[in-house]
Amino acid sequence: MILAKVCGSVVSTSKNEKLVGYKFMIVKPIENDKEIEKYFIAVDGVGAGVGEKVLVALGSAARLGIQNPEAPVDATIVGIVDENQG
Repeated sequence: MILAKVCGSVVSTSKNEKLVGYKFMIVKPIENDKEIEKYFIAVDGVGAGVGEKVLVALGSAARLGIQNPEAPVDATIVGIVDENQG
């Protein structure tokens, strides 16, 4: 699991049937309170918005984050950070 910031969204007119109803968000990892200039796409499982800090599950745990073990997902937003006391 990693900490990241939501930077935008991706609109898809056609997607895998197991992902219908989910938003795709562009996220940027955060390490040591600094954003890393690397972006990737994560399925939004919690209703995150642009500019929010989020927790992202990666790998097989990402499929469990949307409660669909058969979904073709490698990154899922599973939490929104209210406060970071690092």
